[in-house]
Amino acid sequence: MRMTAGSAGKLAGPHKYFITDQPPLPLCTIRRIQLTPPDRGWTPGWVSHLGDDAVDQKPGDRQRKEVAAAWAVHTFTASGIVLGFLALVAILDGDKIAVFIWLGLALFVDGIDGTLARRAKVTELTPQFDGATLDNVIDFFNYVAVPAMMIYWFDFVPEGWATVAAAAIMAVSCYTFANMGMKSHDYYFVGFPALWNLVVLYFHVLQTGPWFNLTVIAICCVLTFVPWKYVHPFRVRDWRKVTVPMTVLWAATSFRLVLIHPDDFKAREASPLIFWLWVAASVYFATLSIWRSLKPEAEREAEADAE
Repeated sequence: MRMTAGSAGKLAGPHKYFITDQPPLPLCTIRRIQLTPPDRGWTPGWVSHLGDDAVDQKPGDRQRKEVAAAWAVHTFTASGIVLGFLALVAILDGDKIAVFIWLGLALFVDGIDGTLARRAKVTELTPQFDGATLDNVIDFFNYVAVPAMMIYWFDFVPEGWATVAAAAIMAVSCYTFANMGMKSHDYYFVGFPALWNLVVLYFHVLQTGPWFNLTVIAICCVLTFVPWKYVHPFRVRDWRKVTVPMTVLWAATSFRLVLIHPDDFKAREASPLIFWLWVAASVYFATLSIWRSLKPEAEREAEADAE
């Protein structure tokens, strides 16, 4: 028995079967369509439809919104390179305070984009785009290249050493970003994590001398290859309830202190309360990093397995 499109009947249950004429084929073709309830998302692919019972299996609104949100997170991450470029322009303009403001905004973006990416499931929804690579490219520019340029441009080191210091920063940081063991199983950084933007920030706020700065740069270059642990303020679970408020305190006080022009005032004299709160927050992060570095690795792995 041949059935026309108009005579196809409805069947009960979660599936529908119907018979269509497919000229010039002499035989009828049976097609099976599985209907997906609207509240259960969508099924990849498309299926043919018939009359009033048409079912077009294109991505639903929810799926499109999720993909759009994932791309929005990637766009937010990419904004960090724009902020870094503005910091570079400020260097060429000789505006040290503007440099720190732009780098501070870039640091804020980098601090929260990972959390946003995990919540938006960017790896699952945009598998063709590697957000981790994007993040590393931007981090190298903002954490390494721009601070190295600051060392070179603003005379943070003795005369004749600017090129050497900047080149050393760029070179050793390549190891940091290529190191597959850059983070421990509990998300501490292993070895100095190329946070040269923070190193330069401390030079600026503390108004340290050129030879002292050069010594610190040399020490940090060496520590890049020493497996000491450094706390990640958002991902490390140890003391997280204290670490997060301390991160906010450090960021707020740092912003206030970079606005103090070093040629006019010393930070600890212009805003003593802000300065010592900033020092306290810095000591907290240093203490937590030292505590983790001295704790036996086997004990940490046992704790991680217990969790």
